[in-house]
Amino acid sequence: MGNPNYNGHFQLNPNWAQLQQKLKIHGSKPSSKPSHDAEGKTPKTILGKRKERPDAEPDASQSYILTPISNDCSLTDEVAMDCEMVGVSSQGNKSALGRVTLIFVYHNKEPLPDAMVTSKAFKSGSAGLGVNKWGNVIYDEFVRPVERVVDFRTEISGIRPRDLKKAKDFRVVQSKVAELIKGRLLVGHALRNDLKALLLSHPKVDMRDTSECELFLRGEHRRVALRHLAAEFLGVQIQNGEHCPIEDARAAMLLYQRNRKQWEKNVKDQIKLKERQKKRKQKKK
Repeated sequence: MGNPNYNGHFQLNPNWAQLQQKLKIHGSKPSSKPSHDAEGKTPKTILGKRKERPDAEPDASQSYILTPISNDCSLTDEVAMDCEMVGVSSQGNKSALGRVTLIFVYHNKEPLPDAMVTSKAFKSGSAGLGVNKWGNVIYDEFVRPVERVVDFRTEISGIRPRDLKKAKDFRVVQSKVAELIKGRLLVGHALRNDLKALLLSHPKVDMRDTSECELFLRGEHRRVALRHLAAEFLGVQIQNGEHCPIEDARAAMLLYQRNRKQWEKNVKDQIKLKERQKKRKQKKK
């Protein structure tokens, strides 16, 4: 504190007055540096980056635990797919493919570090192999539908008119996707809708759909939205506003990877059960 002067007021210590002046000067200047964590690194996300837009603002509110750590885009046995739709027909109530994303995963037998073990699947010991390199985008294209687009459904699809101006023809994209998913495990959420939009089919035995997996169903086999599964099992928030097919595909792939061991066991048990039922029917005949 300063000493009182003859007018009955307190006189500030010169050093304190100087410090206040400096604080005013520095406080008025906006910081141009991005926020960093304790190690000086920009926080990473579990699902990686969205497709950048000139007017998009980065979402810094998320605190994710894993992100693709390699640029390796070589083909693997498992591929995750997600599609975004636009509206066609006279009223725009018919869905058509507007964007499709495919990601691949490469895994090995090395477990994830303890810091990454946060999901229910890992804590319960039901997780499969640890992921080494995963989630790299191998194909991501906007698609020009055969019919005229009436509703871009931007608030959900994230697709805008400018995105389809130089988009690839539907048949070109359809052919490429068919080539990439052939002979591979196809992972996704509500894959029947995506395949329907692509006018493609895929062997049921080679599909891993998070909307149909018994591990994620609720009472009376009620299906759960992907955003709720991501929040509950991965601890991440997705689909808050415009959907990002890259995020959605990575979320589906991570849900599969973290529950792979039990999921594959369930698939084998179902196949064996169907085989036994088939043999019983043949014996009755």
